[in-house]
Amino acid sequence: MVSEGQLLWEPRAEFAADANITHFMKWLAETRGVNVDDYEALRQWSVTDIEAFWASIWDYFAVESSAPYRQVLDHRAMPGAKWFEGSRVNYAEHLLRYERRAKPLDVAFHHLTETRPLQTLGWHELAGKVRILATQLRAFGIKPGDRVVSYMPNVPETAIAMIATIAIGAVWSSAAPEFGVKTVIERFAQIEPKLLFAADGYRFAGKDFSRENEVRAICEALPTLDHVVWLPYLHEEAATPDMNKLVTWPALMTHPVVTQEQFKFERVEHDHPIWILFSSGTTGLPKAIVHSHVGVLLEHLKLMHFHLGLRPGSNMFFYSTTGWMMFNLLVAALLTGSSAVLYDGNPAYPTQDLLWKLAADTGATMFGASPTFVQIMERAGLKPGQQFDLSRLECVMAAGAPSTPETFDWFYHSVKTDLWVTSQSGGTEICSGFVGAVPVLPVYAGEIQTRMLGMDVHSWSDGGEELVDEVGELVVTNPFPSMPIKFWNDTDGKRYHESYFDTFPGVWRHGDFIKINKRGGCYIYGRSDSTLNRFGVRIGTAEIYRAVEQEPEIADSLIVCCELPGGAFFMPLFLRLKAGFALTDEVIGRINRRLRQDCSPRHVPDRIYAVEAIPYTLTGKKMEVPVRKILMGWPMEKAASRDAMSNPEAIDYFVKFAAESTDYQWRTAEQLLKGASI
Repeated sequence: MVSEGQLLWEPRAEFAADANITHFMKWLAETRGVNVDDYEALRQWSVTDIEAFWASIWDYFAVESSAPYRQVLDHRAMPGAKWFEGSRVNYAEHLLRYERRAKPLDVAFHHLTETRPLQTLGWHELAGKVRILATQLRAFGIKPGDRVVSYMPNVPETAIAMIATIAIGAVWSSAAPEFGVKTVIERFAQIEPKLLFAADGYRFAGKDFSRENEVRAICEALPTLDHVVWLPYLHEEAATPDMNKLVTWPALMTHPVVTQEQFKFERVEHDHPIWILFSSGTTGLPKAIVHSHVGVLLEHLKLMHFHLGLRPGSNMFFYSTTGWMMFNLLVAALLTGSSAVLYDGNPAYPTQDLLWKLAADTGATMFGASPTFVQIMERAGLKPGQQFDLSRLECVMAAGAPSTPETFDWFYHSVKTDLWVTSQSGGTEICSGFVGAVPVLPVYAGEIQTRMLGMDVHSWSDGGEELVDEVGELVVTNPFPSMPIKFWNDTDGKRYHESYFDTFPGVWRHGDFIKINKRGGCYIYGRSDSTLNRFGVRIGTAEIYRAVEQEPEIADSLIVCCELPGGAFFMPLFLRLKAGFALTDEVIGRINRRLRQDCSPRHVPDRIYAVEAIPYTLTGKKMEVPVRKILMGWPMEKAASRDAMSNPEAIDYFVKFAAESTDYQWRTAEQLLKGASI
């Protein structure tokens, strides 16, 4: 059995020598006189001389601006730091730069859905469609700063709409079509969009889901809408709905070709919004997070080239919906001249190996999915390396939740031995990662390789002390370009400040617990507001999930800790069992023994319950905080939003449990320390 921190892979010398980041280090020495011998030295320089580092990113990638910037950074205080004032850039212009040297058959997107066969979209065709659409958006009267929103699936049309919107300086925002009407309205009504891209529906696991009625309801709730662009995706030959101000996607694409010379990208100021991403909204109105063109451009140039190692000839595949920031990152692969794979549908339909087949069929060099999905593949006994030709695959990445050592190890046993396996953790707030991959470092089981360049990440105690090899708050002590420039409709910045800067003034507190070891490897232990705190000892929920889900009967789990004044608490563990298994005393005893032996007595729950389902958000995160609030007496409507859940029926068990259970028995600190049982 693999152990945490066990060495699993080291990059071959030629692989590391040819990495993009290695070439960058040589360039720094030759042009800047910055001599760094290894990645950690480069990282230290990037967070010490941050102005010089980000200026080097600007120069290395020849960022195109219609005006020179006056200074890299006006001050280091957070929030409010301003980057590259005076510059005028456009993110979409850089996305499509590779068109200038792309060959006629070079692919920008491979795409597959449950309604469409596997196809490709070339660079020249992509850029041509973007220019046609962007020109029509301007003809509709869409101006820089206007909001354009999307209710479409993960298909090329959505990427084209996004790039075209950004190209004219309008502000993009997206919701996946599986989102309910209330969820969409809660997001889009905040930002008052002028145009909506909408699909007629989507197909998932072979079942069609019409969205015509939902689109009508959304339009009625958004009085600022002037135009609706309708994509006949589910039923391409169906009649067009009778709706005001509606035009179809095919009709827009019949407009004349617009050449590179005829089209002008809208280069915008340093703090001009590029898009608005939304927080999950599980416990309140989603936060409308605004990013800037220049901030996202610099961050994504760094991330895609240096940390993910993409370049012309690469092919990035990450399973995502359009409601998750990973869709934005898929499109960002274009910055490197790489292609990307778009898939819309059930990732395990009609067979559980679908995504691996798609990776093989498209020649993916990078494969990504959430750790939860990877664990499903592991439990299904899949052996993708034996089933498919994955010879082009170089890297796999798990993102969206903590990954276990077993997840890492599965890739080496079931996919291929020479594989760069990594994980990444960041957030919607930055549309990137704080900690993640780098191709020149080894891979250790369960360990995120490093803190990323330009991200001055630390683990802090509650008192603001630096921690090494201990779990603490993930903080960032210096500004970085992809910080949100604001929250929409947060005029005085109060909500933004409360979200990240209340705990440690002037320091970004992200809300995750992290451990950074002596070699710089990182472990994420879940959200700090869901982390279990038993009498001052902080326990990451991921620690418990890893131990519990090794038991053969367990399919999924969720744990919370409800605390009361006076040092009493109740920590229940909820389990979804695999088909054919029951929660017997023997299973309960075995789980408790494992937690006590592998973790500590504090990790042992007070009660264990079997449930039919574990509640998840639409972005695949366990709803620990809402469940905790419900168990502590919060009304359901204040604890969670059903429309923000992928399986809203799962929360009903916990509402009923809170109302009816007689099992609430509160253990005191003294009882725990004496080893008393209930």
